Amino acid sequence: MDLGLNDKVALVTGAHRGTGVGVVHALAEEGATVLVHGHEDGQADATVAAIVERGGRALAVAGDIRTEGGTDVLVAAVRAVAPRVDIVINNYGVPEGSTWDGSDTGSWHHSYDHNVVSAVRVTQAFLPDMRAAGWGRVLFVSTIGATRPGDGIPEYYAAKGALPSIAVSLAKHLAGTGITVNCVSPGVIATAEVVQGATERLARTGASTEWPDVEQEILRRMGNPTGRVPQPEDVGRFIAFVVSEPAWHLNGTHLRFDGGSAGVVT
Repeated sequence: MDLGLNDKVALVTGAHRGTGVGVVHALAEEGATVLVHGHEDGQADATVAAIVERGGRALAVAGDIRTEGGTDVLVAAVRAVAPRVDIVINNYGVPEGSTWDGSDTGSWHHSYDHNVVSAVRVTQAFLPDMRAAGWGRVLFVSTIGATRPGDGIPEYYAAKGALPSIAVSLAKHLAGTGITVNCVSPGVIATAEVVQGATERLARTGASTEWPDVEQEILRRMGNPTGRVPQPEDVGRFIAFVVSEPAWHLNGTHLRFDGGSAGVVT
């Protein structure tokens, strides 16, 4: 299937690590020019080099989107290397917080600013490009915790839980513009951090640290009905479809890419 991304420019926030790396690789494989974001200069260079080595088109852009000034820096960096932005994927987020007993006003504001307001800033900066083109895609990356929050880090789950609502509201606001807005909530992903944690737990007990055993250790804590743990590239391929031309009628949705672990009907 041709996803119609060959002439598109996609900005992916927080794309220098974790799930973001899988997203930019998948988009580049579909022919998009990817703007690989890092908060600081140099953070995205290795990811860009890997994409270019595989024949893709990628450029590094930097700016601390957790602040107004940093977002302005990012916008300037994008304008310096790309004529427009067709796709914004708000991948950046931080699973931070404390506990219900330990949280305070500051921790709640901090998490909301990092996980929600940062995404709104970036989206608003590039919507004019999409309006002018009559085509665009905005995607917010949330988490399974938006539907199935835990009792720890409540600030994070509450913030991520706002993103599906934002997607619906913005989709209505942009009705008739050719721009779609969606939210994807992955479950557990085999990022480097997740794999390392599971590997270290197995190593402490003297158990095998081969991937099949590591995968089962991850599933022991965060299982799902598929019995598998996706790689960042698996999430990336799913997101590539959501922002594609064939997915033009997919709009205002909350899509759970969690192997069924949420266990809910809607």
